[in-house]
Amino acid sequence: MQRYKCIVSYDGTGFAGYQVQPGKRTVQGEIEAVLKKIHKGEAVKITASGRTDAGVHAKGQVIHFDSSLPIPPDRWPQALNSMLGGEIAILSVEKVTPSFHARFDAAGKEYRYILYLGKQKNPFNRNYAYHYPFPLDMAKMEEAARHLIGTYDFSSFCASNTEVADKVRTITGICFKKEDDCLVLSFRGNGFLYNMVRILTGTLIEVGTGAREPADIPALVSARDRRLAGKTAPAHGLYLWEVFYEDSGEESKTTKPGV
Repeated sequence: MQRYKCIVSYDGTGFAGYQVQPGKRTVQGEIEAVLKKIHKGEAVKITASGRTDAGVHAKGQVIHFDSSLPIPPDRWPQALNSMLGGEIAILSVEKVTPSFHARFDAAGKEYRYILYLGKQKNPFNRNYAYHYPFPLDMAKMEEAARHLIGTYDFSSFCASNTEVADKVRTITGICFKKEDDCLVLSFRGNGFLYNMVRILTGTLIEVGTGAREPADIPALVSARDRRLAGKTAPAHGLYLWEVFYEDSGEESKTTKPGV
């Protein structure tokens, strides 16, 4: 058996999330169904760097799977993409050691959240950016973000129904970039809790509108109380942008204070 590492991009609009769910269309389910066909009816399980919710997109999700088929790595993307719908694309496939694990070996991740700031609705990006046509003070948002850089218990920024006990994570970089009528918020860290990026985004938006002050953030982090943080930003503005692994030379990026 050979283990393969794949970089996968997908439009999450039509899926009930990444992970397989009974009776629902998911990214994992679609890819595993295609692998089963390629393997002549033999089930093949894939493992991802992490789950994404319904409506959340991915530019650089990472998965791994094992196969005994003698297909060269450079032929796997064509084999898979020819049977997958247009919402999922296998960008690359490479051989890795049997010990490689897409989730447990990940050294860090980057998520991006896109806000569309145009005054009028744009029907062409309604599933890919959160329409927020109100003034935002970016200087205050950047000041608030600096208080989030570091290693903290991020319970205040985690969905209350999560089963994860250890909520300590390290954020290594948050940056803001204006692109035409869009504002892109990039978050890098060693890992993220359930809904963490969306709650961080919702809180930073409140700072941008003046509903909160940047100086409020340290106390909010220390409180470890989800009820005190901002609203959870909608799923369709979120993208799993990239996953970093120590053997790729990318681990250094996860230790820098900026993006």
